[in-house]
Amino acid sequence: MFLLGCLDQLLFGASPTVYGVLFLPVCVLTALWVRAGDVLTAPVVVPIAFAVGLLPVAEGGGGPAGRLMGLVTGLATQAGWLYGGTLVAGVLVLVRRVRWVRRRRRRG
Repeated sequence: MFLLGCLDQLLFGASPTVYGVLFLPVCVLTALWVRAGDVLTAPVVVPIAFAVGLLPVAEGGGGPAGRLMGLVTGLATQAGWLYGGTLVAGVLVLVRRVRWVRRRRRRG
């Protein structure tokens, strides 16, 4: 997500909407690629990745305090993308987990 945030800043002038749209496929891929044993960690990792990737996109004043304020503002204004992506990852992870448990019960 950090690299996508940098790419967004470079190509689209740090557009929060573009960053949010790019976040959704990352959520889907994260939920689908994570190992079966770690499947419940995907909805936890996704919001952290969103915040880290928002650093280059967040517009703030000079210095660390300005960057922090830009990050907090970005998190507040882009909460819809954050919640939507986390929800998508959570639903996919739950479906994968249920299928994995059912498959294990049939075998054993």
